[in-house]
Amino acid sequence: MSTKLRGVGPALITPFNENLSIDFEGLKKLIEYVSNEGCDYLVVNGTTGESATTTSLEKAELLAFTKANNPKNLPIVFGLGGNNTAEVLDRILKFNLDGVEAILSVCPYYNKPSQAGIIAHFTAIADASPVPVILYNVPGRTVTAISVDTTIALSAHPNIVALKDASTSMDQALDLTKRVPKDFILLSGDDNLVTPQLALGYQGVISVIANGFPKAFHEMTWAGLNGDFETAASLQRRFHVFDDLLYRESNPVGIKKVVEIRNIARARVRLPLLESSKELGLLLKEAMKHEGFL
Repeated sequence: MSTKLRGVGPALITPFNENLSIDFEGLKKLIEYVSNEGCDYLVVNGTTGESATTTSLEKAELLAFTKANNPKNLPIVFGLGGNNTAEVLDRILKFNLDGVEAILSVCPYYNKPSQAGIIAHFTAIADASPVPVILYNVPGRTVTAISVDTTIALSAHPNIVALKDASTSMDQALDLTKRVPKDFILLSGDDNLVTPQLALGYQGVISVIANGFPKAFHEMTWAGLNGDFETAASLQRRFHVFDDLLYRESNPVGIKKVVEIRNIARARVRLPLLESSKELGLLLKEAMKHEGFL
């Protein structure tokens, strides 16, 4: 099992300037912030990074910039997936994946493929990728889910090493931890379920909330990994209020507002998302103060 994917990997937001070009200075500040606060690796171009609305050139620029502005030399995971298998394979060839620890590849969306189709899709990606592949199951966004049986089948591929599980299902988590090979890495994709999933055997989390609360979230995750579930549960409860607020106006609207409240980068998003409402901003700031994060 690779220890480089254990712990907390913030799914980095993509800050934008007033004209909605990428704010690389804001991104640099964010990378420095999460790195100095203890995060274990960086996740670039995930859905929290608004990968749906960044161009191929921008994605390449984000990856290159992160490589060049990585003060702790943390491992980098790069989001590289989609619902057009041929296009994903083409991007694998075109992106410079030197220095990338793994790619994070989402379950194909909209097409609604069968489980056999999902297996064929990820097998083609794993065969083509020069770096290991992390499966990403997020049925709340993709509709079609990667079943446990499909995960087990794909885990036999030598280049498929992990699953980011954002299914929100503890039943599925129980089944996965019983059945996956010992060297296959399970990562939480639900910030609100990290502590119980760690108790079952998950090895960490690819996190939205770690953009804004990296130190405490890292402390919580590693308390759980080290078997101190009293500390982990105590911290998990402090984050509970944000599980609603951060997603009330869709992700990454809420977490971008938190990052703005921390004076790291502005909360701008690209259409069809809209920037946080004034009401949500006030609620987030109040919650941050109430939980001792401000």
